[in-house]
Amino acid sequence: MFKNKLNISLSILLVVILAFAGCKSKYEKLRASNDTAKKYREAIKFYEKKNYSKALPLFEDLITKYRGTAEAEDLSYYYAYTHYKLRDYTTARYHFKSFADTYASSPRAEETRFMAAYCFYLESPIYSLDQENTLKAMDALQLFINLHPKSERVPEASKLIANLRAKLEQKSYENAKLFLDIGDYKAAVIAFRNSERDFPDTKYAEEMQFLTVKAQALYAGASLEIKQEERYTEAIRLADEFAVNHPTSVHLKELEQIKKNSAKSIVDVKKLIAEQTALMEAQTAKNKEAQIEEDKKQEETKNKINE
Repeated sequence: MFKNKLNISLSILLVVILAFAGCKSKYEKLRASNDTAKKYREAIKFYEKKNYSKALPLFEDLITKYRGTAEAEDLSYYYAYTHYKLRDYTTARYHFKSFADTYASSPRAEETRFMAAYCFYLESPIYSLDQENTLKAMDALQLFINLHPKSERVPEASKLIANLRAKLEQKSYENAKLFLDIGDYKAAVIAFRNSERDFPDTKYAEEMQFLTVKAQALYAGASLEIKQEERYTEAIRLADEFAVNHPTSVHLKELEQIKKNSAKSIVDVKKLIAEQTALMEAQTAKNKEAQIEEDKKQEETKNKINE
């Protein structure tokens, strides 16, 4: 009985293997076939069934054979989308753009130009990485809007641009904040100001203006005494400007303390510079007196020799 069950199991396994081999053989035969019409039909079927990994090699086999024919436009369209469905956005972007350029009068040209830009969007990395693709995506989406201002896809393209811009804003803010964290206060002040200039409507505006004041005060404290008064004065000015722009900010109390500390530091550094100046002047006068005395002695010595 056990032997019979084993034979049955082996027979079932053999049938499954043969069926699988038969399916594979059928597909490989299709790929090797010169029946382009059948291969085209089967490629479309694979695509519609979302079996993109099987559709792609067939489209690749057909793409050159149908060049210049009536079917070439449809084939190019499906070929681009197959790469997109397989998440090969770089290749998909190339073929979407190629379609839009080649078939500029096609009803699908607008769609494929948008998809080329959208592939750039999908390749935009997280904010902390290089943003070259983010900038390219913004350019491509803006070009789409310029070329198709009445398209129903314009609102979506505008929304995508806003998303990309927000990513650039965050990168700019985080980069400036990093300078503050590592103690390069001068660079932090410059970076925060540049970020505000580049993104005047940024959601980080209040935080960046607060951190600019903080960085300016720390920059003043790390400066040579001769430069501190000017730089602390700038910190106070920035704090006053912040209070006008953000009268209900949670940072006002801390900024008020920064102002007090800055004002005190100005008084202290003025006093220190005055003391240092007085010491220098006293030392200069002392040196001058000593020099006069030395000159007098040398003159007396010279006169005795001459006598």
